[in-house]
Amino acid sequence: MLTAHTIKVLQSLDKKKFRQKYNLFLVEGNKIISELPNSNFKIKEIFSTNPQNLDFKDTLIHQITENELKKISFLQNPKDSVAVCEIKESFKLKDYSTQLVLDGIQDPGNLGTIIRLADWFGIEQIICSEDTVDFYNPKVIQATMGSFTRVKMIYCNLVDYLSETDNVNIGTDMDGENIYTFQRPEKLNLILGNEGNGMREETEKLLQNKISIPRFGKSQSTESLNVSMAAGIILGQLFSSKE
Repeated sequence: MLTAHTIKVLQSLDKKKFRQKYNLFLVEGNKIISELPNSNFKIKEIFSTNPQNLDFKDTLIHQITENELKKISFLQNPKDSVAVCEIKESFKLKDYSTQLVLDGIQDPGNLGTIIRLADWFGIEQIICSEDTVDFYNPKVIQATMGSFTRVKMIYCNLVDYLSETDNVNIGTDMDGENIYTFQRPEKLNLILGNEGNGMREETEKLLQNKISIPRFGKSQSTESLNVSMAAGIILGQLFSSKE
């Protein structure tokens, strides 16, 4: 049975300040939780309505009721189990040949989808501005569908990093070069800006190349693409030109 204190602590983990206070975050659903043993994330304990469906060695698993699960879940329709995991220490920043750089992404769903895209294309590291939505936000973790276990996330001062990197900094711009004719550099940072305002001026000044996704449709009602949609299109083309 869950104590009132445990429920209060777990419910508080939807806020960054409490995740930092307790050094904990939540992972929900057996499908995503099953990714954890193959990662560097440490599970503190699991709360499950069906512990028999989980095969975890040396992991404390508590059986709870569906009503208790609803109290600690951040999902509208809670899924079988909730794992309480320890937040990892920050990774040491180093350049990889292909990286995503996020400048002020605010929507948890967008960040989660971008992490899934990175995982799909084999991108090992995403570098984020310090005001990008927190990686451990439960909505971000859920949206990654387990990909968060395979992509390194680093938060830093982007101007400092982009000024020193050996990679070519490229970003999107309406007047940029057509992505379908763009010659991919060997080492690159693909920079994606805030959903509403795009990338900051100080970030844009550090771009060496600007690219654009041409519009083929005739309708003018669609002003722009969602940032995660744009990321998927650009990555698909960049990796096709790598072959």
